[in-house]
Amino acid sequence: MPGNPVARFGIGLFLAIGCAQAKSPAPADDAALFARVERVLTKTPLIDGHNDLPWEIRTRAGGVDLNVDHADMPRPADADKDWVGLMTDIPRLRKGHVGGQFWSVWIPATTTGPEAVKTAIEQIDIVHNMAAQYPQALQMAYTADDIVRIHKAGRVASLIGVEGGYQIDNSMAALRQMYALGARYLTLTHSRNTDWADSATDNPQHNGLTVFGRAVIGEMNRLGMIVDLSHVSVKTMTDAIAVSKSPVMFSHSGARGLIDHPRDVPDEVLRLVAQNHGIVMVNFFPSYISQERARWDSDHAAEATRYNSPPFFGLYIGQPERAAAAMAEWERRHPPPTVTLADVADHLDHIRKIAGVESVGLGSDFDGIPNTPEGLDGVDKYPALLVELARRGWSDADLAAVAGGNMLRVMRANEAVARQLQATELPSMAKIEDEKKAPAN
Repeated sequence: MPGNPVARFGIGLFLAIGCAQAKSPAPADDAALFARVERVLTKTPLIDGHNDLPWEIRTRAGGVDLNVDHADMPRPADADKDWVGLMTDIPRLRKGHVGGQFWSVWIPATTTGPEAVKTAIEQIDIVHNMAAQYPQALQMAYTADDIVRIHKAGRVASLIGVEGGYQIDNSMAALRQMYALGARYLTLTHSRNTDWADSATDNPQHNGLTVFGRAVIGEMNRLGMIVDLSHVSVKTMTDAIAVSKSPVMFSHSGARGLIDHPRDVPDEVLRLVAQNHGIVMVNFFPSYISQERARWDSDHAAEATRYNSPPFFGLYIGQPERAAAAMAEWERRHPPPTVTLADVADHLDHIRKIAGVESVGLGSDFDGIPNTPEGLDGVDKYPALLVELARRGWSDADLAAVAGGNMLRVMRANEAVARQLQATELPSMAKIEDEKKAPAN
């Protein structure tokens, strides 16, 4: 991908300054709940586990003015059909009391080999440039103590999570160097299997983790890099939890007990997360939190295929105007189900019920999802979600835990295990070629 993605985007413009089921409460009650949440977030940094803004920065050209709150910005006249406005900017981060953000280093799963490592480093560079150019708003963080210190200084602690194990190109050295560059978690897979771990959304290939995959977990523990199990298969989840000496995380996943989607976490795994002292950070994507919306999305995709399925099938193949008109009529007759902030709160409630309040967190996936629940359209809306939890009886201590306290604990535990392992273990020299010598399962 030629050119400087940060310069193309005009990053200087970005960072200038900057319950549906319950009866609506009376304004005075609402104000009191917001005041409670404000007090909690003054003391505890709100930490989001997953935001894809770096990829948006890479791919959006034209020097879009990002100095302002983007919540009400009009859609550009030349925007393509799938364009969505940004969910993240400095003014709304401040309104949302965000104290720590894991910026996702994501690249397409089709990018593999040395090119994947190169592109990942370019994405890491974007995050560092965001913080280095605008220290009045963002500051790089590498430890739990860094987050606390930066939050007290009134800035957003900026952390890096690498989303997809294919970005290390089966190299322990690449893994270590990404840690050195600031990566504090690695999501083992994305939409496809890696050479050493099965994805939730690909046909099983390895029956979970391979021998090399288990070695990757061990090296991550030694480094202090958190094992992220969002996007992986259930067998990979259970294998990784069994192998890991440190608490694991799900940076952006929901509860499969509420929606039967492979991207979500089954109850039996939630119980293992509790035993591991890990955390599940709840994703805001409507299709991962609402069974009705997931079914609608599937029907929508099927209709699109029915009208225009290349190269030989489809009712209106080669007739894009007729296909578009038919699709618009289907959408008129089948509006998408409403998904709200309360549905996200339901997932938080469910995970708390199964795994305990110490295992719950927030992992929005903002700027990585095409749409959001009503009431959660950007990074300024976290307080509203916490107010919904307060309405449901969550205590101030519970709110502090889900906001960021749990993530700080997981980070500190990983840091402590790393110190212990580094005192006794050398860096792993495991290679993917070793698979032939020792079958995984």
